Amino acid sequence: MLELRPNCECCDTDLPAESPDAMICSFECTFCRDCGEGRLKGVCPNCGGGLVTRPVRPASKLLKYPASTKRVFKAEGCAAAE
Repeated sequence: MLELRPNCECCDTDLPAESPDAMICSFECTFCRDCGEGRLKGVCPNCGGGLVTRPVRPASKLLKYPASTKRVFKAEGCAAAE
């Protein structure tokens, strides 16, 4: 099950579980759409994999399967993987 991380690793923007602007890679690294499509050009800076829109977990399932509250943020910033 996806962690649904609560923020962008690059800019620390909040990304609630229902956000259509969250993007992830296959390792669940999480970015906002602005960073994912703009700064990172659709490539995860951690693994080099592609970023896609994160699925939205239905609100009725969030009670039993809550989103993560652990924030992951790279204070040094991030850049596209080379």
